[in-house]
Amino acid sequence: MKNVPLRVCYFGTYRDEYSRNRILMEGLRRNGVQVIECHERLWDGIEDRVQTVQGGWKSLRFWRRIATAYARLLRRYWQLGGAYDVLVVGYPGQLDVFLARLLSWLHRKPLVWDIFMSIYLIALERGLDKRSRLGVALLRWLEWLACRLPDQLIIDTAAYAAWFEQIHGVPASRFGLVPTGADDRLFYPVPPSAEKSDRFTILYYGTFIPNHGVQTIVEAAALLADESDIRFVLIGDGPDRPAAMAQAEGLPNITFVGWTEPDALRQHIADADICLGVFGTTPQSLMTVQNKIYECLALGKPVLTGEGPAVAQTFSHGEHLFLCARANPQALADGLLALRSNPALGQGLGEKGQAAFRANFSLQPLGARYLAILQQASRQK
Repeated sequence: MKNVPLRVCYFGTYRDEYSRNRILMEGLRRNGVQVIECHERLWDGIEDRVQTVQGGWKSLRFWRRIATAYARLLRRYWQLGGAYDVLVVGYPGQLDVFLARLLSWLHRKPLVWDIFMSIYLIALERGLDKRSRLGVALLRWLEWLACRLPDQLIIDTAAYAAWFEQIHGVPASRFGLVPTGADDRLFYPVPPSAEKSDRFTILYYGTFIPNHGVQTIVEAAALLADESDIRFVLIGDGPDRPAAMAQAEGLPNITFVGWTEPDALRQHIADADICLGVFGTTPQSLMTVQNKIYECLALGKPVLTGEGPAVAQTFSHGEHLFLCARANPQALADGLLALRSNPALGQGLGEKGQAAFRANFSLQPLGARYLAILQQASRQK
């Protein structure tokens, strides 16, 4: 009997452009899964969600938007006629899970939620509880309840699953682990450009949020200001960028660049001698292995990042990447000098890190890991 591909309905108001959702859907497709998207846009970006938590949820306009979005989503869903094997709620889906649970019960199909990150924790790390204690308290309750509805939960690391068990009382055993990984359609090795600087280039890129610890990077740059052959390039934008630029004023070895297109970002990575991960000490930072780490490993670049339980469970210091103490500019500066003085070490890290990425964290192996969890959920229903 010929095997029939698993049919997965990706359901909800998830961020369809977000890397996590793109990676997992494409990973499934590369493993022969039929992925059917049943999606409707609800949010207009991060600031929209922040304003909602701060009090926007009280407005009639917000609830009208909710009703309109879910009415459109239901129309899309009814057109499917239940022609799928597993219903998956993408990230973020704290609201979507409630409707998805009713629909999966109706069609007697398993429900899986890729929770990926706690939006309650994100709200805390952004300090939203100081602006709207009630909004964040309701968000915690919403997430607590939502976690109890699916047949299977998905998260990226065991450390994050343990946090959910501690904070929301959800047994860590209920989580299937699918790492963040990177999209190898966008991040792949390219040669250095003709304009590559002769100076030893250290690259950070990202959203300048507290868990990245950009202040530590700038302070390390200040410690290395007398090393004339070293330069730092910081790409991106976010809440901590203005403070970082003010802190870096007068430093001759640091350059700030705005967000670039994917091709240009890939070239910046290729032209860097060392790529930086994250150095913050927030729970979110410690419990995850950030996209930028996987992306730079995909290009075969040596990566230096802060120590933490999640990264230690995933990679080995001195083999796949280089680790240093977090929130410690001197430790970061010492690590950079150690890599600059030992090119063979950096080359070895890049080669072994890239091999680990290809074997475990590129689209095909990530999709295979995800598929195994979905198949198990399908069989148990």
